Amino acid sequence: MQDADFMTHAIGLAQRAAEHGEVPVGAVVVLDGQIVGEGFNQPIGRSDPTAHAEIMALRDAASRLDNYRLPECELFVTLEPCMMCTGAMFHARIKRVVYGARDPKTGVAGSVLDLYDVPLLNHHATIEGGVLGDACGRLLSAFFARRRAAAKAKG
Repeated sequence: MQDADFMTHAIGLAQRAAEHGEVPVGAVVVLDGQIVGEGFNQPIGRSDPTAHAEIMALRDAASRLDNYRLPECELFVTLEPCMMCTGAMFHARIKRVVYGARDPKTGVAGSVLDLYDVPLLNHHATIEGGVLGDACGRLLSAFFARRRAAAKAKG
């Protein structure tokens, strides 16, 4: 499978998040070309501010692999990671992070900050953005447009 295939799977997970009224973000953890963990945004449904797609995917992969360290794994996510998720990925020792759309409000892979380029941190992952970025961005834009329309209709 190629990067676009894994991102397509993450987009499907993001759509599940949207179906649950959550911000549509999906993530998969990949080891040796196989998906070993997946997740989608669930902070509202779980009443858990840490239930971002990346965290859910990391938890799933760690459970399946029976190890909190995931040093040879890659993580694919539809939206540029935030500070919390990047910290968790660094602690898990994720090797490579691939994201779709940039996040100009909370993204820390170059949009707001670039934690992936801070030399003082004890772990670094390679980072690549823009994989199916337009599709990921359209999903987010459509979700927020629907949310604004619903709020306007309520008056």
